[in-house]
Amino acid sequence: MPDAQRVAIIGSGNIGTDLMIKVIRTSRSLEPAVMAGIDPDSDGLARARRLGVATTHEGVEGLVAMPGFADVKVVLDATSAKAHLHNAEVLAPYGKRIVDLTPAAIGPYVVPAVNLDEHLDAGNVNMVTCGGQATVPIVAAVSRVTPVRYAEIVASIASKSAGPGTRANIDEFTETTSRALEKVGGAARGKAIIVLNPAEPPLIMRDTVYCVIGEHDPAQVTASIEKMIGDVAAYVPGYRLKQQVQIRPIGAGDPLAGLAGGGGHLVSVFLEVEGAAHYLPAYAGNLDIMTSAALRVAERLADR
Repeated sequence: MPDAQRVAIIGSGNIGTDLMIKVIRTSRSLEPAVMAGIDPDSDGLARARRLGVATTHEGVEGLVAMPGFADVKVVLDATSAKAHLHNAEVLAPYGKRIVDLTPAAIGPYVVPAVNLDEHLDAGNVNMVTCGGQATVPIVAAVSRVTPVRYAEIVASIASKSAGPGTRANIDEFTETTSRALEKVGGAARGKAIIVLNPAEPPLIMRDTVYCVIGEHDPAQVTASIEKMIGDVAAYVPGYRLKQQVQIRPIGAGDPLAGLAGGGGHLVSVFLEVEGAAHYLPAYAGNLDIMTSAALRVAERLADR
């Protein structure tokens, strides 16, 4: 692709490798120039070499020393929250656009279907978390119709799809996702829970979203959610409603009554995210939604 913008990927684990393959197979505007990792024997670096992508096992320092680094427009960081702090510091003098797939959250939270256009000029954008990418759009869809007093999400993923980076960042996951429910989703208060399900065979990613609201038009709330499902599915084809949207009144004896301010309704949305299986199994929708969302953002940033 002679007009493709060159991008670099830091992190040769599951997410970085899936992202590289997505760029190669599906992107019309991006080309992977370099994959940087720290394990010379990683499958990601081996696959990159076989696919003709330049590699380094010396991390971000090796990346900036690569002959073709000057031509890289966007750097996608698929490492960990702690590593990203270091990577961003090293990359800062070079003026590259950075897409952060870790929960480090140095830059603004970006969920493509909700607020990508607001942050196209940011130097470092954060992709929140897999749970955030799946659930923040639903909270935002409800918020567009009526104020959300409280939003709670439960992200359930297969234990096999949670690698070392995910497991090392559980606290960051809950904190970052909770903040994104408020800052991007528009909830007055947000809470996030993650479940690593050890079931065999591994189960597909499931997400439950609860929104406490006041006065509303049920038809408008449902229509807004269904439209948002379509907007996200445009770049994450395996993203879908598991069952119809449910809305019920919150009674005086309900555990949510305090959050509802003595009244209100509870909106319940049940989601399923199936992966595209470019590199990872289809049940790993939690990883697929991150790489798919990051790809959409990188394409838009490169266009700028």
